[in-house]
Amino acid sequence: MNKDRLEAFSDGVLAVIITIMVLEMKSPRGTSLASLGPVIPVFLSYVLSFVYIGIYWNNHHHLLHATQRVNGATLWANLHLLFWLSLIPFTTAWMGENHFYSWPMAIYGMVLLLAGVAYFILTKTLIALHGPGSTLATSIGRDRKGKISIFVYAAAIPLAFAKSWISGACYVIVAIIWLTPDPRIERRSRT
Repeated sequence: MNKDRLEAFSDGVLAVIITIMVLEMKSPRGTSLASLGPVIPVFLSYVLSFVYIGIYWNNHHHLLHATQRVNGATLWANLHLLFWLSLIPFTTAWMGENHFYSWPMAIYGMVLLLAGVAYFILTKTLIALHGPGSTLATSIGRDRKGKISIFVYAAAIPLAFAKSWISGACYVIVAIIWLTPDPRIERRSRT
């Protein structure tokens, strides 16, 4: 099967996710700068989640750039990823509106963990389809970034109950790790 429909559908879902997140942000009551204080946690959670959706969009684009085709397993693996990403607006709003308390931070981390696992599954599904010698397989390699991310998310979830700011720092660290898409895909697809 051609990959174009999968790319277009995924792009549309990610655009809707960002739209939902921004629509969840309510303007503050009042006209002074001090009235912005209560919405700062909501804004910060939005920024973090916007960066995460951007990271997934960018890396998903690179992932599919290294592929030639998709199959039924790929379609389901991609839907699995989109399901977890579609929960980010809910957890973002909950986390921000409750000032980064333990349960919202932990649930946010669970969604990030499951989205990371889903992305890992999508990657493995595409590699299985294209073969171990494909551009995609050689570009991904052992997928250290993916495995490290899953480990950090898993550690951050219980940390939310000890110190929620440590959990939040873990989420920021993983985002920083992924800000630059894997350059190996670009290098290998040029050759």
